[in-house]
Amino acid sequence: MARRTRNRSEIIARRFVSRQQPTRMQPFVERWRWIIQGHVQGVGFRASCSRRALDMGLKGWVRNLQDGSVEVQAEGPPIALAELRAWCEKGPLGAQVQRVKPCQLPVRGDDWFEVRY
Repeated sequence: MARRTRNRSEIIARRFVSRQQPTRMQPFVERWRWIIQGHVQGVGFRASCSRRALDMGLKGWVRNLQDGSVEVQAEGPPIALAELRAWCEKGPLGAQVQRVKPCQLPVRGDDWFEVRY
């Protein structure tokens, strides 16, 4: 009598065509840093920027700098980042943005968007 060398489940599994789940493509993610100069402190810029970034699904942070400007670092899809930059060029009511200095950074994989102090 012949000995079975394989599991019965392996034999059955080979009888059927198995389809692997398609691998999900990771969305293209970038990280940008913007220095927003002008009259941008004391007008609610950080809170407004944080709300806007969260609405767009971006990750990162925003904070005031000693020289009176605001620094924003955000990562996410390029389209959402472009929208946030366009918003930063105007800012909330009361802000007078003079210049936005961009700088691209390596992606860090942040989990949320926050206001830093």
